[in-house]
Amino acid sequence: MATCPECEFDEIDTEDFEEGDTLSCPECGKSLVLTGADELDVAGDDDDLDDDEDLEEEEEEADDDEADLDDEDEADDEEDFDE
Repeated sequence: MATCPECEFDEIDTEDFEEGDTLSCPECGKSLVLTGADELDVAGDDDDLDDDEDLEEEEEEADDDEADLDDEDEADDEEDFDE
């Protein structure tokens, strides 16, 4: 028997599952992954961290792109002024 890390329900039968298998908590319904002998983790926790990091990188790239566009506009303005 294993315990749900979300709601602490401690009667989850893991006998028919292997490490890496996904199952649901019968009490709270959370999706869980069997990580070891009678050890469960909430499914997708690691993915959430990766998504947050990816989002931050995308925002930084967007900020860099905007700065590059501003530099190009200034260069164009200077060329027009010289004429």
